[in-house]
Amino acid sequence: MKLGFIGIGLMGKPMTERLLAAGFDVTVWNRSTDKLAEVVTAGAQVAGSIGELTEQVDLVLLCLANTAVVENVVFGEGGVASHGRAGQLLVDFSSSDPDATRDYAKRLNSACGMGWIDSPVSGGVAGAEDGTLAIMCGGEEADIERIRPVLAPLSQRVTRMGGVGAGQVTKVCNQMIVGCNLMVLAEMMALAKSCGVDAEQIPAALAGGFADSRPMQITGPLMAEESDPDPKWHVRTLLKDLDMAVAQSLRAGSATPMSGLAAQLMRQHGSKGFLERDPATLIKLYKDA
Repeated sequence: MKLGFIGIGLMGKPMTERLLAAGFDVTVWNRSTDKLAEVVTAGAQVAGSIGELTEQVDLVLLCLANTAVVENVVFGEGGVASHGRAGQLLVDFSSSDPDATRDYAKRLNSACGMGWIDSPVSGGVAGAEDGTLAIMCGGEEADIERIRPVLAPLSQRVTRMGGVGAGQVTKVCNQMIVGCNLMVLAEMMALAKSCGVDAEQIPAALAGGFADSRPMQITGPLMAEESDPDPKWHVRTLLKDLDMAVAQSLRAGSATPMSGLAAQLMRQHGSKGFLERDPATLIKLYKDA
């Protein structure tokens, strides 16, 4: 299969590199062309437009910032929908709104006959680099089986969660846990430091216990150092996902008080200039209080 990858950012770049290393023919397009140098060196071809990419490939893969960007890339002028054809599939690795995703899938199929699979990922940049992402898919079972060879170099696990949109709902659930976990990690680290505990030892001390987690081991040491590292992910992304969780809960009539509070605390942190920074900076919300 010929692959087209749109969105060569923090996650899209290592994912594209892994697909190239696995022997896939990959054509790429990105709004900022300066981000393409490394994937071109790895063997990717560059399309001059979204339409050119779409016409050349069997699968169109998206890894974009948010729901609005997905809509623009697919349905904007010269987008995927105006160049796609029956038999092609669009695979959206982005974290997007579930209801919008279901609507987009219907619109795309009506416009050009393409199918849609929502395949959001979890595991961060490290998981993308190592090929150990957890991928949660929504779509037709036959379509998901068709793309499993493409997902194999990227993931440790691929799970079909239901029809289109089910993958995005699952990612919202994932991000509820991640977002709340990070907020309490920051709160805990600030308390430990205030009490004179050697906070830098906490991740090692708690490793393997019930309080352990990947955020504990990856972000915990950065919080203990009160670091402001080059972002591997962004506060704005977590805030977007927590806001989606609250919106989804309103539609479903299901209470999400913890996620709602985490979103408000993260919004407060972001308003102080940290939206584009790594979530490790969340400790500053408590240390600077």
